Amino acid sequence: MTGARSTRTVACTLAVAGLLLTGCSGDDDQSAGPSPSTSAPATSESPTQTESPSPSGTGRPRVTGEIADSMEIPWGLVFLPDGSALVAERWRAQILRVTPGGRVSTAGAVPGVDPLGEGGLLGLALAPDFEDSHWLYAYFTAASDNRIVRMRYQNGRLGPPDPILTGIPKGGNHNGGRIAFGPDGMLYATAGESGNPPLAQDLGSLGGKILRMTPGGRPARDNPFDNSVVWSYGHRNPQGIAWDSDGRLWASEFGQNTWDELNLIEPGGNYGWPIAEGRSREQDLVSPQAVWPTDQASPSGITIADGAVWMAALRGARLWRIPLKGDRAGEPRAFFVREYGRLRTIETAPDGSLWLATSNLDGRARDPFPRPGDDRILRVVIE
Repeated sequence: MTGARSTRTVACTLAVAGLLLTGCSGDDDQSAGPSPSTSAPATSESPTQTESPSPSGTGRPRVTGEIADSMEIPWGLVFLPDGSALVAERWRAQILRVTPGGRVSTAGAVPGVDPLGEGGLLGLALAPDFEDSHWLYAYFTAASDNRIVRMRYQNGRLGPPDPILTGIPKGGNHNGGRIAFGPDGMLYATAGESGNPPLAQDLGSLGGKILRMTPGGRPARDNPFDNSVVWSYGHRNPQGIAWDSDGRLWASEFGQNTWDELNLIEPGGNYGWPIAEGRSREQDLVSPQAVWPTDQASPSGITIADGAVWMAALRGARLWRIPLKGDRAGEPRAFFVREYGRLRTIETAPDGSLWLATSNLDGRARDPFPRPGDDRILRVVIE
């Protein structure tokens, strides 16, 4: 593969090819034992506050009720033009339609899904021209790889999957899985390094990357590397992507034992894994905008609303608000700490509310979770 950064990447790959990293038992939990920094607060440039009273109008979230409950590991969530949502259940490989009033129906099952470890049916996205094309996109773990497919969704039913990108490395963990169309009309996908850290620095692999492609799965013409869908690299397991009002792409990422991250994504950028975890002084590596000890985050889905990134945390069992100040992240603040258990996915609904999905049935929840009715989708308003 050729490209502006290929020479530097080969050197990085050789430097880490023999590196053995231990202690990670899965992206969601990182339960290998406490890191030296687990007592430290989340940080952008200053210590982070946890939930405390604040006056109205300062971006405080409030749960107004449950939209749906008794789901099984909801993962991908995307809104239809009528305001209802399609929700992917990871293990059962089912896609459900959920109305704002809480009515749940089954759109269909996605064939070929292999729910190994942390894999399964993961992210969903609607084509920008969905009302004409009826294309629904899904990222899932198959028998041999992770892949992106598209299916027609018409009259409440799914058509057969048509693969548009295959060969994303799969593993028992670190499968990435979030997909979304950007404001440029291109499809973006987060791909983990499948538990094989050197893949993140290898531009010949799709593992440990954020990918950018046309709606048909071809490399976008202005991607930073020749004839490649790779948009950025050096990622361990990114699981959240969202764009701010100026079109900047932000991504959440699971760390190993020390630091989880929120990154501002630059085309062609090297985000360091496994050379660095968290912030780095290496000139060729892009440092995160904010970091968290892994027991406070383990971040999955993100959305941007009210001038902030809202980040769902799994092991941390809380919702983080990170205000944005142009191309910089401000001081993070935590809400709902252990009130609803593990939080997986958050999306902005057409009415401006946030839909927040729990992940308490994935085998990682701690007492008192799961509860009767888990998993569930909560409606959140920002006050």
